[in-house]
Amino acid sequence: QVQLEESGGGSVQAGDSLRLSCTHSRWFFTTYPMAWFRQAPGKEREFVAGIRWKSTDYADSVKGRFTISRDNAQNAMYLQMNSLRPEDTAAYYCAATSRNRYSIPASVTDYEHWGQGTQVTVSS
Repeated sequence: QVQLEESGGGSVQAGDSLRLSCTHSRWFFTTYPMAWFRQAPGKEREFVAGIRWKSTDYADSVKGRFTISRDNAQNAMYLQMNSLRPEDTAAYYCAATSRNRYSIPASVTDYEHWGQGTQVTVSS
């Protein structure tokens, strides 16, 4: 079983930045997608950003503010979040798939490995 662990969440004010980290217990091929999702109370878990090889994809709500990156040699994935807004408040989860893909899936059901989540709270 693949183990994922997020860190870096916290409580910040609007306009601040946070950097989330996700470490995983095994090496993944860079062609296997990884992604960040978030879930606010009472809301469905939604796609935030994904990465496969050198390709990235972002939800419209975070484009220009968030940057996803990956260091496969360190078994780590990151999400740099700038210009945070109150609507970014959610539990953030990292996700991975051990299945080969040629695109970056944006559905929860496309990923079988999940971290425990890290809370991000943005106040105004």
